Amino acid sequence: MPRQPRIEYPGAIYHVMSRGDRREPIFLDDVDRQDFLKTLAEACQKTGFQVHAYCLMNNHYHLVVETPRGNLVAGMRWLQSAYTIRLNHRHQLFGHVFSGRYKALVVEGRGGYLRAVCDYVHLNPVRAELIAPQARLLEYPWSSFGSYLAGREYRPAWLRVDRLLGEHGIAGDTRRGREQFEERMEARRRPQAGEEEQWKTIRRGWCLGAPEFKKELIERMEGQMGQGHEAQLRRESAQAKARRIVAVELKALGWEDDLKRRAKSDPAKLAIAARLRRETTLTIREIAKLLYMGQPESLNSKLHHWRKAHEPA
Repeated sequence: MPRQPRIEYPGAIYHVMSRGDRREPIFLDDVDRQDFLKTLAEACQKTGFQVHAYCLMNNHYHLVVETPRGNLVAGMRWLQSAYTIRLNHRHQLFGHVFSGRYKALVVEGRGGYLRAVCDYVHLNPVRAELIAPQARLLEYPWSSFGSYLAGREYRPAWLRVDRLLGEHGIAGDTRRGREQFEERMEARRRPQAGEEEQWKTIRRGWCLGAPEFKKELIERMEGQMGQGHEAQLRRESAQAKARRIVAVELKALGWEDDLKRRAKSDPAKLAIAARLRRETTLTIREIAKLLYMGQPESLNSKLHHWRKAHEPA
């Protein structure tokens, strides 16, 4: 499977998920779970990670982590390596604990996206049917949900609660605020309209945020994506580059955004098409659609003749 890119910058937020090798358990008992949380605390101390939510399952874990220093890769490498060594030592095992690379979905820190991904993590035991329908979410002991309901003095220093409470519209880490948070999350156990589509993005996507946020990430990564990165992201990067080229060319021509009403064989449009063909990985079909130039076969023929007339042999 193609390897997804790692996007790192100060202040980035991620939904991180990692499974056991061959989907085997990564926690053999509750002492292992405690040890993982202890190792996570050390990782946060070393890296400055701020955890917004976590949930430990049987054969995988979820974290929502913010990286003020832009050091996700270094921190995750230490966390997973240290836990692997400790688990193997304790149980007299050897070999891999985790399966390949961890998944890291980049999350926009505003617009409700942080809330969506943290709620997804906290509701994971419900979806996995690890707690009875009548039981409180609080009864699952291996997620950060219980720590959200505890006072500051009972909460780990590396768990940051203010941003999620704020996104739920709760003003302050008070007793009443924590009660409101539990009430909201208990109500969220029932799937809401359209929620499954967002969960699909959380499970399979590379980014969760508004279109403008996604565009910014693509621009950050331009020129850094090789054959090992997923095809969708490479295609989106090429399209973003193509739009910038078109904008530059339109400005130079003094045209407004009126490509659609320009003739399909307009020499200036053909020049733009030739540049896109030369400088991006867009297909002839994608270029024809972007520039309103008709069928790709027709554009291909026109470009062939244009090149013969305008480009050196």
